[in-house]
Amino acid sequence: MRTAFSGRVRRVAACTALALSAGMLLATPASAGTPVPGPVAEQPSVSVELPTRALVPAPTGRAGAAAAAGDTKPLADLNSDGWEDSIFRALNGKLYSALSDGGGAEFLAGRGEVAKDVIPIGNQGGTSVRPEVLVLSETGTLTMYQDAHRDSYYTERTVGAGWQVYNKVFSPGDVNGDGRADVLARTHGGELFLYTGTGHMTGPLSTRKRVGSGWDLYDQLAGVGDANGDGRGDLYARDRSGRLWFYAATGDPGRPLATRRLIGQGWNTYNQLVFAGSGRLAARDKDGTMYLYDPMGGGTLSPRHKASDTGGWAGVSHFANSGALPHTGKAGLYARTKGGNLYWYGVTSRGVLSARQQASDESGWNGIHLFHLSSLDPDNMGDFGWIYEDGLSVGGAFIGWGWNAYNSVAGPGDLSGDGRGDLLARDRGGVLWLYKGNGRGTAFSSRIRVGDGWSAYNKILGAGDYTGDGRADLLARTKGGDLYLYAGTGSASKPFKARKRIGGGWGAYQHIVAPGDLNADGKADLLAATPGGTLYRYTNTAPGTFAKRVQLGTGFQVYNFMN
Repeated sequence: MRTAFSGRVRRVAACTALALSAGMLLATPASAGTPVPGPVAEQPSVSVELPTRALVPAPTGRAGAAAAAGDTKPLADLNSDGWEDSIFRALNGKLYSALSDGGGAEFLAGRGEVAKDVIPIGNQGGTSVRPEVLVLSETGTLTMYQDAHRDSYYTERTVGAGWQVYNKVFSPGDVNGDGRADVLARTHGGELFLYTGTGHMTGPLSTRKRVGSGWDLYDQLAGVGDANGDGRGDLYARDRSGRLWFYAATGDPGRPLATRRLIGQGWNTYNQLVFAGSGRLAARDKDGTMYLYDPMGGGTLSPRHKASDTGGWAGVSHFANSGALPHTGKAGLYARTKGGNLYWYGVTSRGVLSARQQASDESGWNGIHLFHLSSLDPDNMGDFGWIYEDGLSVGGAFIGWGWNAYNSVAGPGDLSGDGRGDLLARDRGGVLWLYKGNGRGTAFSSRIRVGDGWSAYNKILGAGDYTGDGRADLLARTKGGDLYLYAGTGSASKPFKARKRIGGGWGAYQHIVAPGDLNADGKADLLAATPGGTLYRYTNTAPGTFAKRVQLGTGFQVYNFMN
């Protein structure tokens, strides 16, 4: 796996590292020039257990062949056997496939950007019977991979831009009954739009049609194909209380989805609902076990049974055509010991941290203003930055001088709505400034003043979405221990809504950390460590609320920095 600093300049001066480790300070340069770099921290590789078979295995023999022939068209048949295969993004940031007949491999291995979301749309009329697969980037570019194959043979074509206006994009299958799979997309404000398949490879989706509003009531939207036997693609929606609702496709262009029907409660035990083909709904629990629910007519579902490969689904951060909002940008934390050594903890899908790994060969990180930011470039990995001798460096790239003016720096993600990670900095007068990122982590635009009075807070942090609308948000703790949420707006000129109080008592913690999404449900979570070294997890239940804390470990008093 690439490190957080792959492809960037790596400049390490031995004399500087020696001076830092000895606690010495170098003289501030008289003029701006080539900065003296510090030791470069590495984000270690992530080892993940991956499934070896698709959610639904292909039956063997004549009965299996007959079933496949009479089945609804799969959306991700990568091995041309007539059965649905599984595509997913693993915890290491790469895409993989798991096939119905067993086996799998890295998928779209040549792709340069992280796949924020993956939407298989079946065969749309290309040059073969193989499927087309849409991939959405963090910056809103929609790319179609035509005739996708198990071994990643494909034709790549950009088919859209500006798709960062949506927080959820998925395919329920063929909604309008013309034989081609369609796409649904929901805005941050809850409007749902339908894009029907055209069958044209240069423009595979029609102009969007508004389906309705109020869809922000749901934290997961999952298509399932034909769940009621009428040949059209249907979908399920889960609200934040855990109730599951069924929406049948009507075939009416003016009203493509029927009135919802309540299916059941208690579905918030799952962190992702997933399209499994032929009307089946898959669901992964918090321990990483995948379950299947078969269609029983009218949207009702059978009792659950385990998916084909029960060991390996915990290594998946996001499934293709998953119901959850896709989370990218940050997945772990850095911690510095009192001796100046730096360590890395990665996240898992089970709500716990991976074993710590050394993140730098050099000690001497004490006395330097460090911070861990949501990804500023297309690699989906948090970026490590520091201010030393008035100069800002991020991931080994020197940004510029004058940064000693700031006493707090945070990188919660995209605050301006362009899909690129941004930077926040608070000056010593309490003014908060926004620096829009360039999408490569190498430079920022001119700063924008976004608020005053931020000296009231002794901690400003964030890494992703805390409200469930898909936008990056910010958290801030007062000196009295109250925690406040500033919900993101997606506007650079006014990036936050009015603050909302989360609760009190947060002053009991020496460290509060925004590691990203700890349980792979698409929502950003929190960690907090007491002065005595006990580490707790706060799982985000959205909007702007957290579950009761859970103890994860002890001994964290050895760190004087966690971020």
